[in-house]
Amino acid sequence: MVALSQKPAPVYRPRRPRQSPLYRILERFFPQFEQLYSERYEKRYGFWRPVIGDVVRKFLRCGDLHFGFARVRCSGSECAHEMFVPFSCRQRCLCPSCHQKRALLLADRMAHQICLPVPHRQYVWTIPKRLRIYFRHDRRLLGRLSSLAWETILETYRELAGDQDALPGMIAGIQTFGELLHFHPHVHALVTDGVFLPDGTFRQLPHKNGTGSNQDDSCLSRFRDPGNDPVHDLWRRKVFDLLLSEGKIDQETIDQIDGTPAAAEGCEPNRPPRTKSRSTAPKPAATARRRASPRRRT
Repeated sequence: MVALSQKPAPVYRPRRPRQSPLYRILERFFPQFEQLYSERYEKRYGFWRPVIGDVVRKFLRCGDLHFGFARVRCSGSECAHEMFVPFSCRQRCLCPSCHQKRALLLADRMAHQICLPVPHRQYVWTIPKRLRIYFRHDRRLLGRLSSLAWETILETYRELAGDQDALPGMIAGIQTFGELLHFHPHVHALVTDGVFLPDGTFRQLPHKNGTGSNQDDSCLSRFRDPGNDPVHDLWRRKVFDLLLSEGKIDQETIDQIDGTPAAAEGCEPNRPPRTKSRSTAPKPAATARRRASPRRRT
């Protein structure tokens, strides 16, 4: 008789959060960091936000049976196996385990429940270094950035589509740090490459050749001259107007930024998504002016 091999059932293996380097660093140094923050770091990084301490303390309790657990028992009549599952903090960014789960669940929801099967573009909306300090010390302005990004897309897409009742789709999120963990406020956005008409139909943005192809020839493809980019210019004006209305800058500051031959910041839409292969186009070279403007990303 030949024995049939069966794939073993997956076994739950609890995490050991106390053994991670991140846990050990925070457990050892965070109380001192919190105590000395106002003296050493507040002037440079802004006021202390109580939510930081709350997030760290919840992380230090995450996955620890000492702080609560659920008792799980198999309902099978011949099994009745039991185990304890510790509670998690369910937070994003700081906790690697909970953040990864949240990211996967959100990505699945976006792909299967929110986004319709139409072409999309990614936008990354940034601001120049000279203006970032105002968002560091007045964090309520961060929420306005997403609104400005939406207004820019809405006005530009309606003009390009020739229909003031059309609506694009957009999902945006604020990120306040760069890859070097420095303060770098910017907005990531997933935007439809077209608009939805009042009757529910989707109209892709017009292309230079008059087609709806996925080639990089749309009216929002990378502009050689940033001054000829409607998204770039509108975003820049809206950021300037926001800071002007809040009394953070004056017209002289705007004139200095516009006239400075330094690297520009802004928003760039990537290429329309391809169905079979990844884009092999070279990344855009660094632009020539530092302006409050959207940066296109491939």
